[in-house]
Amino acid sequence: MAEKYVSGHTFMRFSVNLCIQIFVSLVLYRKPYQMRKNKMTRRNFLRATTAVTGVFAIARGFSEPLYHQKKKAMRFRLIRHATILLSAGPYSFLVDPMLSIKEAMDPVGNAANKYRIPMTDLPINETELKEMLSAVDAVLVTHTHRDHWDTAAQQMIAKDKKIFCQPVDEEKIRKQGFTNVTAISEHITWEDVQLFRTGGQHGTGEIGKQMGIVSGFVVKYKDASVYIAGDTVWCSEVENAIQKYSPGHIIVNGGGARFLTGDPITMTIDDVAKVADYTEAPLSVVHLDTVNHCLQKRSDFRAFVTEKRLSKKIQVPEDGEWIAV
Repeated sequence: MAEKYVSGHTFMRFSVNLCIQIFVSLVLYRKPYQMRKNKMTRRNFLRATTAVTGVFAIARGFSEPLYHQKKKAMRFRLIRHATILLSAGPYSFLVDPMLSIKEAMDPVGNAANKYRIPMTDLPINETELKEMLSAVDAVLVTHTHRDHWDTAAQQMIAKDKKIFCQPVDEEKIRKQGFTNVTAISEHITWEDVQLFRTGGQHGTGEIGKQMGIVSGFVVKYKDASVYIAGDTVWCSEVENAIQKYSPGHIIVNGGGARFLTGDPITMTIDDVAKVADYTEAPLSVVHLDTVNHCLQKRSDFRAFVTEKRLSKKIQVPEDGEWIAV
């Protein structure tokens, strides 16, 4: 199930105006004989005002970003590329923050084109971004390539914010000034959330070796879980993670990113098809249309989903879209 972000101010203004109109029509503009005729008793009056209060409550619920709503279910919002806002009950995690404005960074080298990155803007404005960074409880970094942990993120995120990462990146992140860093070797429990580190292959052959160590994470809260595969192709590590943790939802990094030489370093359409064949869990494909070496587009993945009639199994969310786990 996908949920679009609702503008809180717009919806609240509409709801307040509606409530005022209802209240006025029910109470203030009723003449005495109309109240007697329609039996506007104390009970009916209470019912009317309760209905008005209910509309206010609904308006309040829609107007707040999800990281302020203390839900028991797990949900996530695709911010852009691999940057995800994950809600696990009352806890929220920002995954792989790349927060640069459009075209702020040089393109990935040795690629088929030279488009500056990110190739698209964030789906939230500066005020919403600051509010989100203040509200999140922790940051989860799968690896420190600049499209997952850029300079903008390092500058904007508070230096005492809780950061989870793979062991190989702990020292690097600490040297960047962050003081509350925890490396996950295999598994930790933080508050009421369990985090399990998984492996992956950021490409094959010599290119895969040059790309370095990458991780994925399974985040579990009560009976709900999501597997964030990270930058990996379909490989035995992904297969083992699915088999071991039986996640309720899987987020894979698509795009079929590649250089002029070598094979893809993130999942292609064929890789996603293999994941879908291997598990009953629904999938979401992210990591699209933002970095110049990701050659398979959101439209390509959606065309595949439509052709194979997999819309109930595979989602390809837009930037800014909410997905319920």
